[in-house]
Amino acid sequence: MMTRSHLKFTAAAALCAFMPITATSYPIDAQDTSINRLKGANPDKMPAGAKLSTVDMHLHLLATPGAAWDFGGTPRDAELQAALDQMFKGRDASYGLVVADITDPSDIRWAGLRENRSQIPGSVGKIITMLGLFSELERAFPSIEDRERILRQRQITAGEWVKWDDHGVPHWDNATGTMKSSKIMPGETFALAEWIDFAIAYSANAAAATIWKEALLLRHYGDQYPPTAEEEANFFRTTSKAELWRLSSSAVRDPMIGAGLDPDTFWIGSFWTSTAKTIVPGNGGSRGTPMEMARFLLRMEQGRLVDNWSSLRMKNYLYTTSRRYRYVFSDNLKPAAVYFKSGSLYKCTPEEGFKCGKYMGNAQNLMNSITVVETPAAGVDDNAGQKRYIVAMMSDVRKTNSAWDHSRIGAAVDTMVRTRAAARIAETASDADKRAAGG
Repeated sequence: MMTRSHLKFTAAAALCAFMPITATSYPIDAQDTSINRLKGANPDKMPAGAKLSTVDMHLHLLATPGAAWDFGGTPRDAELQAALDQMFKGRDASYGLVVADITDPSDIRWAGLRENRSQIPGSVGKIITMLGLFSELERAFPSIEDRERILRQRQITAGEWVKWDDHGVPHWDNATGTMKSSKIMPGETFALAEWIDFAIAYSANAAAATIWKEALLLRHYGDQYPPTAEEEANFFRTTSKAELWRLSSSAVRDPMIGAGLDPDTFWIGSFWTSTAKTIVPGNGGSRGTPMEMARFLLRMEQGRLVDNWSSLRMKNYLYTTSRRYRYVFSDNLKPAAVYFKSGSLYKCTPEEGFKCGKYMGNAQNLMNSITVVETPAAGVDDNAGQKRYIVAMMSDVRKTNSAWDHSRIGAAVDTMVRTRAAARIAETASDADKRAAGG
């Protein structure tokens, strides 16, 4: 069986990976973040909704009647549900979807379609890794000032944990004022904040494995973190693999339970790179449902992921995407602020008349998307008329470009939320547009 996934570069992508690029991402006004790619942010190349400043970022359910709201026990909104059912009538049975309109915190409305359907969440699971890191930071360093300092100043040199990952990440060159994209190599050093950015904005498995490793170290060393390089090496050399997995899994499981999330339905069962899995063997079983992924975003807006500060910082990282693609690719969402993560996995087997392509598996074609949409994007004193909603979506539609598929549905759902009526889902697009929707 031939297996291809989003981790593989095409020849063209590999060529482009070493060409100078310009960062076009939030937050262009962020100060002292230690995320070097932000030095090249170019507002002229950003969609309208990608230009929020740090003071414009908020948790919209914090200290509101929606702060304790949950899907459980709340009836579906009849109008939204009817529109959603009509839009997906006769479509592939693999679609699972949750939409929650949180515009009015005292009157949250939601609808769902096979919302408890489970599949491998792919890179969406990296938000669980991020949650574990922020939880362990708070456990060891209750002072926000200390946590901010560690994110900026903790320098981590890539080691065995990064082998091997084909995702490219931006490398800023101070001398030329340009960036080149290439995969993380052993020996390279980045600030902890930058490692998080690589894991979330660029979906780098090497970075996700590294920040999970740091969460493990935080759980072991507590306020004595960070260890020296020698101490760290000795710790991994002398600690049993069973104990390493116990520390690793509890670091991500405990904050989920603490936030009222269910790790039995949304979980990552092993580290993100093949070498990391040999250092800390997991137990497999990665899984997710639209309902629990939507609940993760709900808890973020409520400030319940560790604490208010951590929830907002995680929301910031979800806004810093490398570019808008897959679910948030469409023109409909250009005016919106979007907080987004996606994950895919596709596999192909030989089939007469079928040509395997990126995000177009015939044996498996998983696509997972989560997003908070605030449309139109607005400043702190200018959000009257703004619509805010959460979407979590999963699918396994074979032989269809799943990146474009999610982008066209994202456009239709945006219209549905604003009009409360079924919206047309585009059925065709040019090959160029379908390719552009990919990540």
